[in-house]
Amino acid sequence: MTIRIATFNMENLFRRPTAFRLSKPADREEVLSDFAKLVTLLDLPVYQDADKAEITRLILKYRAYAVDAQNPPSIFVNQSRPGEGSGLFRPHGSGKDTTIEFLAKGRSGWAGWAELGQDDLDLDVVRNTGRVVSEVDADILLTVEVEDRLTLERFNTQILAGALGRRPYPYNLLIDGNDARGIDVGILSRHPITSVRTHIFDTNPERPDERLFSRDCPEFEIRLDGSPLVILGNHLKSKFQDDPELRLAQARRVAEIYQAALERTPHVVVAGDLNDDPNSAPAVELGETGLRDVMSHHAYRGVPGTHGECKTERDKLDYILLPPSLWPEVQHVGVETRGIFAKGIKSFDTVKSKGEAASDHAALFVDLDL
Repeated sequence: MTIRIATFNMENLFRRPTAFRLSKPADREEVLSDFAKLVTLLDLPVYQDADKAEITRLILKYRAYAVDAQNPPSIFVNQSRPGEGSGLFRPHGSGKDTTIEFLAKGRSGWAGWAELGQDDLDLDVVRNTGRVVSEVDADILLTVEVEDRLTLERFNTQILAGALGRRPYPYNLLIDGNDARGIDVGILSRHPITSVRTHIFDTNPERPDERLFSRDCPEFEIRLDGSPLVILGNHLKSKFQDDPELRLAQARRVAEIYQAALERTPHVVVAGDLNDDPNSAPAVELGETGLRDVMSHHAYRGVPGTHGECKTERDKLDYILLPPSLWPEVQHVGVETRGIFAKGIKSFDTVKSKGEAASDHAALFVDLDL
């Protein structure tokens, strides 16, 4: 059985507030101004009649009660415990006939908050991300820089299957990592994901009071016909506000996790964005375990980099590392660069600027005979 494994830094695959999709600046400002007003009113210790009237007006204006995946409201009031004694309001009716029954007497009388509603993934840039994914058409795709599992699922169903008409993935998984921005490592798979082990709680040996991984090093176990396949997903410390020692410590821990995973199955793959070139200390550290970079295989004839212009090994940040047992099973290695907008890169016809680029990373893939 030939199986294609890929890694792709999708570069901030986030859902965005619907307010920011409005084309007219005045309309955006109106939503943000009303949102600020609503938040201020909701924080009042006691709601006077005038406050209740204004809160009700804003709730009705923005359908802030509506759980609507197809047409999400610009402002949403999330009542974590709706109902008498713990809710802010109860809607009645539907559409233009909706009325609001006000329940709370003040801020302490209800549990919840107001938030800007988030839209679905239908921006042109996300469609270009989808083009990269559909062109690679991997059986197992490690996804880097994704907001959460719901975003990954919506990308799968609304972009791949919906906007592009391609096969969606039946399985996806993502565990929130340590990055406060919500930049996480996930996976899309055509084979069952049977388990995941997280390492978000690993600590730095040199700084025991700090988490080691900037994001995580999840171990995704995939069920195949023979031995299970384990993918170690990575997104090591970036060079923004660089900390090379931290990146090296992360790589050392990845090497330990890899060695432990080999005791469970011979099919262990280390993949993701290492944020360093092949001659760097982290890459060398991983290479000393016997892991080999698929772009060094004789089957590969492409560009030397995976980031930006992809012209030199200094532009290489993304890796698929294979154990010795899988090296003879490599059938093909490729890099999909057309989602990038950079000098010397032939981009998709829908990528005409950096703002339309799927990512500044290429997708890297390998075909294995398993």
